Amino acid sequence: MDFPILSWMIFIPLIGGMFILCTPKEMEKTIKGLALVFSFIPLVLAGMVYVNFNPKIADLQFVEKMLWIPVFNVHYHVGLDGLSISIFLLTALLTFLSILISCNITKRVKEYFILFLILETGMLGVFVAMDLFLFYIFWEVVLLPMYFLIGVWGGARRRYAAIKFVLYTVIGSLIMLVGILCVYFTSMPHTMDIIELSKTCSFAREFQNLMFFLFFIGFAVKVPIWPFHTWLPDAHVEAPTAASVILAGILLKMGIYGFLRVSFPIFPDAAIYFAYPFAVLGVINIIYGACTAMAQNDLKKMIAYSSISHMGFCLIAMGALTVTGINGAVIQMFTHGAVTGSLFMLVGVIYDRAHTRNIDEFSGLWHRMPIYTGLMTVAVLASLGLPGLAGFIGEFVCLMGTFVSTFAGFKLLAILSTSGVVITAIYLLWMMERVFWRDLNPKWEHLMDIDKRELLAIIPLIIVIILIGVCPKLLVDLMNVSTTQIVHEIMP
Repeated sequence: MDFPILSWMIFIPLIGGMFILCTPKEMEKTIKGLALVFSFIPLVLAGMVYVNFNPKIADLQFVEKMLWIPVFNVHYHVGLDGLSISIFLLTALLTFLSILISCNITKRVKEYFILFLILETGMLGVFVAMDLFLFYIFWEVVLLPMYFLIGVWGGARRRYAAIKFVLYTVIGSLIMLVGILCVYFTSMPHTMDIIELSKTCSFAREFQNLMFFLFFIGFAVKVPIWPFHTWLPDAHVEAPTAASVILAGILLKMGIYGFLRVSFPIFPDAAIYFAYPFAVLGVINIIYGACTAMAQNDLKKMIAYSSISHMGFCLIAMGALTVTGINGAVIQMFTHGAVTGSLFMLVGVIYDRAHTRNIDEFSGLWHRMPIYTGLMTVAVLASLGLPGLAGFIGEFVCLMGTFVSTFAGFKLLAILSTSGVVITAIYLLWMMERVFWRDLNPKWEHLMDIDKRELLAIIPLIIVIILIGVCPKLLVDLMNVSTTQIVHEIMP
């Protein structure tokens, strides 16, 4: 396509933010309408990208490249391949649905939607940037809006959670920046182009190991990998519903994507060297996250710890360095984003009505909210990995890719990881039984079922969950050629 579709997708939300900035704050309906329009346009363009994407081509598509900062050989270089297209499309979808679910916001409406559109620009940019400097710019753009979304519109401990989120992320980002500068000055000729660095630059093994570790810190905080995970439960609990959806659905995936886009292709020897630590940390994430989730009474905190557990499947699959494993990691990124996004939306629905998320306070909600209960059941069953729903596909392919790895001991790690699936089923079904299937607590006689706006925001994700669960080929075909190339370049 001659049309610079990726740039339009990235910067249209930013243009929308400028329009809202010029709109009087009293015109709240107009502001919400503008936010919906300027987040819907990238979603329409995402549909065009999907239709015109050729999954049989491993190289970048929709490429735009121009010299940006000549003195440092920095380019504005964007493009899509099978590794990034699924999460890129999910970002456009989740952002629009998050803005839709946010239409009940009444506090500082203008600032809220400006920040959300800036956040979309940063997220979309991360998944198409093919220059390390550009990648880092978009990576940091995401930080500021999320800090304010948590710190201004969050819960009682919002300032603590926002500062903790920023400190963890900034420290990780600064360490990653040191790695970017080291790579730039060591490469010959000096370049920050990710594709050039992965294909033409061959670094010494010791240098690769050191750089891999520096990038690891930056990406590990975002995933988050144990023990860099402690900011996540606090941020989720205090964040408004839409921010939690984006945090779990997209921001966590930026870390996994960073490993697959930057660390593995540019430092292939280090990827092999760190394969075992990666996989072991993945097993810890899976089991620790699941066990901790089981001990929670707050619905949001339970789902937050379950996200830590589910991201562990991506880690063990990447550590296996098999085509099936890398496919599984990318599939898990997408399916977890859709499933967890729907769960956080549904928790937000009940919180808006009951003003509590404490599991022990609820009972028998299906009597008053049958439609809501049905949607929550589908999302929960997908999260625990029921065959026929999207959650099963990601976890199964990750475990299968780990089991067939040529590295010794990975079969045992895959077997250990299956315990996480069992624990997840236990705490999610236990939660459903306590919250929905007992006798109705008279305290909740007044609760109303889910309304049309909330349905409009949640139904698309439920459709995606069922569609990918029944026909995973729609997702796998997009990425298979690109992931195969990544693995073959690391392990010929």
